[in-house]
Amino acid sequence: MKDKSKYLRQQANEIRKQTIRAIGSLGVGHIGGCLSLAEVLAVLYFDKMKIDPQNPGMEDRDRFVLSKGHGGPALYSALALRGFFGLEWLETLNRPDTNLPSHCDRKRTPGVDMTTGSLGQGFSAAVGMALAARLDKKDLYIYTVIGDGETQEGQIWEGALLAGNRRLDNLIAFTDYNKMQLDDYIENENGLYPLEDKWRSFGWHVQTVDGHDVDAVSHAIDNSQKIKGRPSMIILDTIKGKGGCFCEGLLESHNMAVDEETWKKAVALLEEEVV
Repeated sequence: MKDKSKYLRQQANEIRKQTIRAIGSLGVGHIGGCLSLAEVLAVLYFDKMKIDPQNPGMEDRDRFVLSKGHGGPALYSALALRGFFGLEWLETLNRPDTNLPSHCDRKRTPGVDMTTGSLGQGFSAAVGMALAARLDKKDLYIYTVIGDGETQEGQIWEGALLAGNRRLDNLIAFTDYNKMQLDDYIENENGLYPLEDKWRSFGWHVQTVDGHDVDAVSHAIDNSQKIKGRPSMIILDTIKGKGGCFCEGLLESHNMAVDEETWKKAVALLEEEVV
């Protein structure tokens, strides 16, 4: 167990480094909301999900939908590290003719299960995928991540209502609760408190964990898989820009310019980190 924990922390660290390198090479991007996802992506792609990088379209695979589509570069880093495509692809992020656009596109990127970007729509797709898997009697899980700012979208709650009503226990969702959105802190714009109670009222099983603790995230997923008759929401208590020396905890990290000196320093510091 200790070896697995160390391995997953190392993978999260690698996801951070590759994400910073990709966005830094481009010079601008949604760095904050990418870096807060590193641990959950590490746990899913390097431990929990039933997937095959050599056969991305495997019929009975688990699916992942990144509804907060601006976190795409972090997902690309996880997919590259997992072997869906080469790390050199990351250098083409959001450039002309790339297979790695700013927001995820399932027709362009191996391993991407749903095109996302318009906030709220990815979550609805995930609900539909979970319902389809049940109708097809498929033994698989649909995982999806939404943002806390995205949670203000009405479409999120329409999907939540349907999933709870249909008792979709093959759906495990995560909220990246880093408490910041484009313009301000969440609570200054359109607060979500009490977020746990809101999800429970829609018929969901709810847990809140430290989103930067791979053991806590892994344990929460295990708990969710034991729940029958209810979809699961795991609220990840995270820090926007986590692990980036130039952006951690900053509102302006939502979408910011990153010069070469800055991103190389950040990567060097992560390389020195003992995990």
